[in-house]
Amino acid sequence: MTPQDLQPEELPHGAAARRGPFRAGERVQLTDERGRMNTITLTPEAAFHTHKGFLNHAELIGKPEGSIVANTTGQLYQALRPLLSDFVLSMPRGAAVVYPKDAGQIVTMADIYPGARVVEAGVGSGALSISLLRAVGDRGYLHSFERREEFAAIARGNVETIFDGPHPAWQISIGDFQDEVVKAEEPGSVDRVVLDMLAPWECLDAVATVLAPGGVWINYVATVTQLSRTAEAIRADGRFTEPESWESMVRGWHLEGLAVRPNHRMVAHTGFLLVTRKLADGVTSLALKRRPSKTEFSQQDLDAWTPSSVGERAVSDKKLRRAARDAVATTQTRGHVAPAVDENTAGGTADETADDGSVEN
Repeated sequence: MTPQDLQPEELPHGAAARRGPFRAGERVQLTDERGRMNTITLTPEAAFHTHKGFLNHAELIGKPEGSIVANTTGQLYQALRPLLSDFVLSMPRGAAVVYPKDAGQIVTMADIYPGARVVEAGVGSGALSISLLRAVGDRGYLHSFERREEFAAIARGNVETIFDGPHPAWQISIGDFQDEVVKAEEPGSVDRVVLDMLAPWECLDAVATVLAPGGVWINYVATVTQLSRTAEAIRADGRFTEPESWESMVRGWHLEGLAVRPNHRMVAHTGFLLVTRKLADGVTSLALKRRPSKTEFSQQDLDAWTPSSVGERAVSDKKLRRAARDAVATTQTRGHVAPAVDENTAGGTADETADDGSVEN
């Protein structure tokens, strides 16, 4: 039996939604003749408006992916489903997302495999959760921990949008990771730990408790000071292997005839990744020989690790309420019942501003 012979209900979760003609409730990427891109959510009665006319959503519903359609003034648009990297950068958000370049590195360098048991903290808008769920698959396990209910609501909506409904391998809990994970997971039962938070060194004991021997712990941090303190805390703890760190930078290329050159802009520093592995119980890590260096932190260093000091911008409650409503509304448009979002914690407007300043009604 080939994948083409499988019924939709037999396919991995969300796969059926990536195939076939466009359906109401789907997000569709429209690219015009100048390469400008807009993402819309197909609604039978709605239209995509620009200063050059409008395009009724109904003209796209039922058409095959890759179609080219014209609006009321003859403006042509190429219609495709957004790739995961496109979706992550255009989805409703309340916090900065983990960029696709970093999510890909995390999945590969942490060896997130189908069926793995993974816990993560710092869900934000759910961008990394989506990549982790794709990696562990329907028979895997992902338990996400988030301190704020508003972020959890946004993440739920985005995950259910990309997977066309709730994912069977995912659960999300509200609370501090270091307190909640040891209550929810048995000691040594977790294969991988992924942390995207301000102070991952505070979670050393919790990670050491739930992570299985040989399991991977990967951290995503924004600044050099965070990276340094996390690495030194892991070394001093002795229950993990020597930490390794890296960052990735992505630069596109301009391709037009003989004018082939690097683009002037690139996705440079977004964060550092630091990875280590859990040693067997009772084993102490090897003391690697290295040149003496200053490893102690002054009070001034410790005071530097605050959200404002490391460049983390505060997110207004109004923005969070709007992002939560937008994320949940998308799942409801596709016919799925998402967890109710209270009017006091979910906001937004009826119109959605597109990437080029146009308005979708």
